[in-house]
This record gives sequence, structure tokens and C-alpha cells, in this order.
Amino acid sequence: MSDIEEQQIVVEEEVVVEEEASVTLEDCIKKVLRTALVHDGLARGLREATKALTRGEAQLCVLCDAVTEDAISKLVEALCNEGDNKIPLIKVSDAKQLGEWAGLCQVDREGNARKVVGASCVVVTNWGADSEERNILLESLSQ
Repeated sequence: MSDIEEQQIVVEEEVVVEEEASVTLEDCIKKVLRTALVHDGLARGLREATKALTRGEAQLCVLCDAVTEDAISKLVEALCNEGDNKIPLIKVSDAKQLGEWAGLCQVDREGNARKVVGASCVVVTNWGADSEERNILLESLSQ
């Protein structure tokens, strides 16, 4: 051993954690619908959605723009705006994508959706767990 002691200099480096890429509204809708599906709080399809809207159980309504009948979209919009408690309405463009988000498909071993059934309307009756995506979605709807 030498007479000179070696000193170790500890240098602390600041680690800058970059925020994740901003979450889009589409990602928030997907996450909220998946959470509601797990907690059995999703009314899928026009019949179930209109029942939930009429009973006043609905928290959020997601409607497909590509519906072939204009009467369907007018009915859902009217039910959302009925009464004192207006239900937030979000419109999406693709019925197949909405059906996939709502769980109207089979998932294969690799995690890919197969045999996707399109959905014209999906209503959230129970949010399930409180999540950051839900808060972002409600903030964007309140503006």
C-alpha cells in the first residue's frame, strides 16, 4: 500500500427525465373504455347505449361519425342533451376502431385484434378506476 491515499471523487449527475410524449385524446378514450370494460361499466351498441342514456346512468358517450343512418346520430345526440344533466359526447371516425376499443373483437396470441365488429355507439356507465387519462379527457371536454 502506498502512503498516498487515493480519494474517490463522487460526481453527482442530474438525470433529466423527459416527459412521455403527450397523450392524445384518442389514447385517452381508448384507455378509459378499456378500464370501464374491465369494471363492467360499458354499454356497447345502439340498444344498450340508448337504454343507459334514457335511465340516466351514462357518464360519457362515444358516437361514430360513419353511421349510415342520420336518425341514429340524431337520437344519440338528443338523448345526450336531454334534461338538466348533459352527458359529454365524443365523436370518432371509425366504427371498427370504436368496436375494438370497446372489446368487440377477439385477440390472438400476439395481442392483435381479430374479427373486429364495428360499434355505432358506446356509453360509459361506470368509470372504474380513477386514472390520469380520465382526468385529461374530462378536462378537454369541459373546455
